[in-house]
Amino acid sequence: MKIEARVFDLVMAFSFLMAVVYGYWTHAATGHVEPTGTVALALTGGLALITGTYFRFVARRIEVRPEDNPDAEVSDGAGELGFFSPGSYWPVGLAAAAATAGVAVAFWHVWLLVIAIVMVLIMVGGLVFEYHTGPNHD
Repeated sequence: MKIEARVFDLVMAFSFLMAVVYGYWTHAATGHVEPTGTVALALTGGLALITGTYFRFVARRIEVRPEDNPDAEVSDGAGELGFFSPGSYWPVGLAAAAATAGVAVAFWHVWLLVIAIVMVLIMVGGLVFEYHTGPNHD
């Protein structure tokens, strides 16, 4: 996770630096700072800061991975990679319901918003209360 944190730190530093340079150049060229590009670059840097901070936070709490060890061999990464939960189709329905709600709010169709809210409630209920069968479930 340390490598990923460094990548996002570089993106953050570049974005903040470019926001300052962009603001300076637009002020020098037009006499005022163009706010849209400056804010977009600053927000990009902020999002990279959040992601990089999360990766640094996680990196301190997990074991050192082979990817983080410069002396690691390919065979160090062999074996079980972790737990991957079984697939579920409820998130797809939830995304469709949220998209429908977004379209309903954007065009302010109340009837479509009501349908979207019902869809969201059904999908959340299905996601929360889905039942998995298998050897590890009672």
